[in-house]
Amino acid sequence: MPDRGQGPSGPRMRVGRPSRRARTLLMTLGVLAVLAMAFVMFAGFWTDWLWYRSVEYSSVFTTTLWTKIGLFLVFGLLMGIAVGFNVWLAYRLRPPLSAMSLEQQSLDRYRMGLAPFKKWVLLAVTALVALIAGASASGQWRTWLMWVNGVKFGQKDPQFGLDVSFYAFDLPWYRFLLGFGFAAAVLSLVAAALTHYLYGGLRITSPGARATAAATGHLSVLLGLFVALKAVAYWLDRYGLAVKSSDFKATGNWTGLRYVDANAYLPAKTILFCIAVICALLFFATLWRRTWQLPVIGFGLMVLSAILIGGLYPAIVQKFQVQPNEQAKEAPYIQKNIDATRKAYAIDGTKAENYSGKSTVKAKDKLRTDADTAASYRLLDPNIVSPTFQQLEQKRKYYQFPTTLDVDRYAGKDTVVGLRELNIRGIPKRNWINDHFTYTHGYGAILASGTQTDANGSPVFTESGLPTTGSLPTYQQRIYYGEKTDQYSIVGGPQKELDYEENGEKTTSYKEKSGVSLSSTFNRAAYAVAFSEPQILYSGAIGEGSRILYNRTPKERVEAVAPWLTIDGDAYPAVVDGRIQWIVDAYTTTNGYPYASRTTLGDTTADSLTVGNQQRTVVAQQNQVNYIRNSVKATVDAYDGTVKLYEWDTQDPVLKTWMKAFPDTVKPKSEIKGDLLAHLRYPQDMFKVQRELLTRYHVTDPAQFYSGSDAWQVPDDPTNKDGNAVPPYYLSMKMPGDTAQRFSLTTTFTPNGRPNLGAFMAVDADATSKEYGRLRLLRVTSDVPGPAQVQSKLNGLPSVATFVRDMKGADSDIQYGNLLTVPLDGGFLYVEPVYAQGRNALYPLLKKVAVSYVDADQPDGDTTKDTTVFEDTLTEALNAVFGVEAPSQPPTPPGTTQPPGTTQPPASNDAALKQAIADAQKAYDEGQAALQKSDWNAYGKAQEDLQKALQRAAEAGAKLKTPGSGG
Repeated sequence: MPDRGQGPSGPRMRVGRPSRRARTLLMTLGVLAVLAMAFVMFAGFWTDWLWYRSVEYSSVFTTTLWTKIGLFLVFGLLMGIAVGFNVWLAYRLRPPLSAMSLEQQSLDRYRMGLAPFKKWVLLAVTALVALIAGASASGQWRTWLMWVNGVKFGQKDPQFGLDVSFYAFDLPWYRFLLGFGFAAAVLSLVAAALTHYLYGGLRITSPGARATAAATGHLSVLLGLFVALKAVAYWLDRYGLAVKSSDFKATGNWTGLRYVDANAYLPAKTILFCIAVICALLFFATLWRRTWQLPVIGFGLMVLSAILIGGLYPAIVQKFQVQPNEQAKEAPYIQKNIDATRKAYAIDGTKAENYSGKSTVKAKDKLRTDADTAASYRLLDPNIVSPTFQQLEQKRKYYQFPTTLDVDRYAGKDTVVGLRELNIRGIPKRNWINDHFTYTHGYGAILASGTQTDANGSPVFTESGLPTTGSLPTYQQRIYYGEKTDQYSIVGGPQKELDYEENGEKTTSYKEKSGVSLSSTFNRAAYAVAFSEPQILYSGAIGEGSRILYNRTPKERVEAVAPWLTIDGDAYPAVVDGRIQWIVDAYTTTNGYPYASRTTLGDTTADSLTVGNQQRTVVAQQNQVNYIRNSVKATVDAYDGTVKLYEWDTQDPVLKTWMKAFPDTVKPKSEIKGDLLAHLRYPQDMFKVQRELLTRYHVTDPAQFYSGSDAWQVPDDPTNKDGNAVPPYYLSMKMPGDTAQRFSLTTTFTPNGRPNLGAFMAVDADATSKEYGRLRLLRVTSDVPGPAQVQSKLNGLPSVATFVRDMKGADSDIQYGNLLTVPLDGGFLYVEPVYAQGRNALYPLLKKVAVSYVDADQPDGDTTKDTTVFEDTLTEALNAVFGVEAPSQPPTPPGTTQPPGTTQPPASNDAALKQAIADAQKAYDEGQAALQKSDWNAYGKAQEDLQKALQRAAEAGAKLKTPGSGG
């Protein structure tokens, strides 16, 4: 019997063809792969939708999404129709095969290859260009929304008399449409030409006519459309001159028309528009004439005119009319630029007031008394004392404070504020559960007086501890949303969270509705894909009630719910109505304000604090704008992440436009409660933009502006060797003529290329003040030393040299604090805290205070002529700088406020000393008892109490040695 596997009658093996089961398996795997890819793409969309819904800003998501989809479909369809129609038309207009030349016959193989697929090729080409065009158009959603919702500015440009909204909202959209039209015309022309060539309508090498009549007419119409669009471009270019940037030596980055623009380019654009219209009509005429002779001549004339009229003629006008008398020719246009720039940056109400720099008070006692009330001198520099906060109030390694702390007002006093945020890098044992489930939040706001330190130079905390206690009423101390919180956390489920460790470990479980619920398996799968973390899908630590928190920094939350805003680089916390609220300043901007010079926000807002400081970023990076308003104040709740946007500038047309586009997203200004209003302040980035513009635009006379003789500069930070600009400082102070201190933001200017003081500027930064936002600019009319000169003289003092030598000998580092400048009785008072940090010390302590009073009216040798002193305390320094021996300030009556910069002793320093010693002994005994029980938490608490008691004892002992200190 033959072998069944080998004989001819036996079964044969099928080679190269998979079985039905294998094909089914492959198809199943293919379908699953497609579904998996689709789910991956869908996961990002779905999680975004869930997040926006969780913060109750789903309308922002849907409005943005539908706008993008609408633009994609409309412009993708228009581009597809334009290109597809012209390819189809070119195919329909092909000549009969009998008329083909030998050149075209050689293309037979291509035509034959395409013939079975020509419909699919046409669809593929059309779909490809449609997708590209649609994707490009969807990126213009902001331009579309601003155009369709644009609100009038109520201000007209000086050249054309059009409302500013035309340049800010309309012109960008018209330019996009024009660009889209050019792209459609060029792509249609190329596609039609290729089709005509492939099917014989165009010939390149064959003798005789190069194109059939049908191809000539078709391509001529397309060329005519292109030239017609060029005519529209010339017409729009006329208006574009009002927002055109150019380099002008008198102003730098100039925006708007100059003499040559108004008298050469503007008429040239009008002439070129007329020529382009005629040239387009000549192209359209080929439908009847069937010749390209006249259109080609017309096109050549247009190109020649563009060179001669649009290029050569303006150059001749500039060379022979403007340059010989440039100042007189440009004066009217410089004036327009000055007026528009000052209005666009809200500095039009700022006028330089002359300030002599010469003291109006000669009595030293009176100067000393006035110095006490001139300002609340902030000795605690928020840019230096973060390590001090970290060491004294960190409590646990997994907490941290920002590199630069914030200045706020509590009970009317300048206060340095820092939040104890979570630092996952300090977690004792890093793993997925600890990082995202156990350690989820920071705890507490730490406050310290800005105007005083204790006897050792440490901050005087008004709110401290864990949990914090002190001057603040009871508030929610947990911080789930903060500047340092950049990782996601999963809360509210089976896994308990560590709340804080103080006399034992406390746990909690998040009960708010913040974040997105993970109770659904589908949501868990979506987040597992979106975050590339498969454990989210199957982890047993996630269950009923689990919620995922992400997008947790204040800046990214506000940016997400209001993508049309530009966010300030520094969010700051405030305790408001029992909650910690992050306050975020936000700006509306445009670069379409006619005649207003542009500025690059990233460069303008950079200073010695932002450089190298990732926490305090520069605003908007390198965005160029020529109009800015602080139109929105936003808050982010540190506990539940609630985002609220409040209308601040009720007159801003850009904000009104966006409020029409996104209705019900911005709350009216009237809903800002008084407790929150008390903590709102004038934003630093806005102030820095304005001060940069005022280095040139404080001058309003065109001739003086042109000469640049009175240009200023923002000085470099003299306390920092990196050469970056000095930052503005928040300070409660009195400007000349004021009767009370105002919470202000201040800065100095020096003449361009000179170190002496050129001007001083302050803005009323208190949002509760009727004069909030008022900029006052003091032009110094005498030769007064500037910050760098004062710092240089300070460094040259023998007492400073001795101090530095002693500190260096003790292996300590010296850190100079903020150099504060305060106008005082016609002169200027400079105050600078000086810190020292030993080699083994973990934080700097205030050791000295430098004070300098400069008065340009005093003769050389007088003690108040640029007098600089270097003392242990502010009181001693003020006494020394004015030559006053006894304290100028009498004891403060009960129930009144302490004068700034002074320290009132207690009723009995002797009693205070005895109490401190008793507390120290008690803390020592408790520490020894805890040590015997190996209770390390209690031991740590006792050591902290001992340290504080010893500090109080040292302070009380020092005051006992001071004459007239009481006790």
